[in-house]
Amino acid sequence: MLHYEPRKKVPRPSVLDPFKGEVTRLLDTHPFSAQQIFQRLRENNYAGGYSTVKKYVRLIRPKHRSAFLTLVFAPGEAAQVDWGSWGTIGVGQTRRQLSFFVMVLCHSRRMYLEFFVAQTMEHFLVAHEHAFAAFNAVPSRIMIDNLKTGVLSHLAGCAPIFNQRYLDYARHCGFTITACNVASGWEKGRVENGVGYVKKNFLNGLELGDFNAVNPAAQLWLDTVANVRIHAKTHQRPIDMFEQERAHLQPCNPAPYDIGRISTARVSKQFRVAFDANRYSVPVHYVGIIVILKAYPERVCIYYADQLIAWHLRSYERGQDIENPDHPKVLVEQRKNAQAQRLLLRFLSLTPQAGKYHEGLMVRRANWRNHVAKINALAEIYGVAETGRAIEDALVFDAFSGEYITNLLEARARELPQASPLQLTRRQDLLDMTIAEPDLSLYELSHHENKS
Repeated sequence: MLHYEPRKKVPRPSVLDPFKGEVTRLLDTHPFSAQQIFQRLRENNYAGGYSTVKKYVRLIRPKHRSAFLTLVFAPGEAAQVDWGSWGTIGVGQTRRQLSFFVMVLCHSRRMYLEFFVAQTMEHFLVAHEHAFAAFNAVPSRIMIDNLKTGVLSHLAGCAPIFNQRYLDYARHCGFTITACNVASGWEKGRVENGVGYVKKNFLNGLELGDFNAVNPAAQLWLDTVANVRIHAKTHQRPIDMFEQERAHLQPCNPAPYDIGRISTARVSKQFRVAFDANRYSVPVHYVGIIVILKAYPERVCIYYADQLIAWHLRSYERGQDIENPDHPKVLVEQRKNAQAQRLLLRFLSLTPQAGKYHEGLMVRRANWRNHVAKINALAEIYGVAETGRAIEDALVFDAFSGEYITNLLEARARELPQASPLQLTRRQDLLDMTIAEPDLSLYELSHHENKS
């Protein structure tokens, strides 16, 4: 019976064999690169290629494994925050990127979670506000990654430059900010794990319809799953450890903080300002003026010279035109007045007595403008002269109404035309008329045919 066995690898001599001891010695003295070792071997008459040296260096070099310290935080010492993203979600007739904010208290691991459709400064700050309100307390320190809303720049080996707005908010609330080192997300491992936990345990398999349903579902998940589970590291429930941590947290600042994000815009000819792919109305007399927009997560406020001139509920759809019904009223009234002025001027041109008739209409008729408009329309039908004459006649009888003028004009239009002169024939003319005699030849011919 035949037995098949794998072929044994027969070691082959290598051009590098005489130099392997030198390679080991060089690596023991310093972590040289394979290229550096190759160059030194060439100086010692090595005739092989670089790839042979590179493979051998990779084989014998000790594998570098990073070591991490387990970070321990005192109660109330710190919280870690970060953003996460999860596809898109429907907002009205459009779709927006779905983002979520996570804050984790480092000692107790109690989590706060809130979903947004933007990661701008006003959303970042309002998420902090809501988290502190949920905890009813503020930690001494907030640890963040190099978020644009928190850190403007952070070069390796240099101190981070924080966003001034975030620094101002931190001073207001009473916490300090710590930025992780560049490419060192493990330094805020608690919130990194929290973001992953949200994705795997809450979002995975969740059917997301409209955005309005997401945050209520997230709050239910926090209360029934995330904060009441047995944590894998502490072997306790976060909500129970929070009761121990509560006494070490700072109280919230009772004074409100204005989280609005400020920008500027010029008012268009349609008395609109553009913001976040939508248009919002302002009073018409601000057309062409640069105004200040202050954006909050739920509303948009518009100012001019420190005066609030308009505010609207914020729309997260796209291409929407949001108008306050009071804003176009001035323009509509101006147009109505201009039209009424044109109608009055036309009425006054019908007859020199039209001014007096107009005064009588204003005294006698509450809706005198309607009577003026009707009389102007009659002038289009019956002519200026006839309508002017009717106004003059009505003025004589103190009859002030469009109906009276209508009746006058209709009555005169129905009058019969004057009879034409009667043509009479004199007797002498009748005597002088010549009576035509009959044609006898025709009579005789007919008579002859009858006899035959």
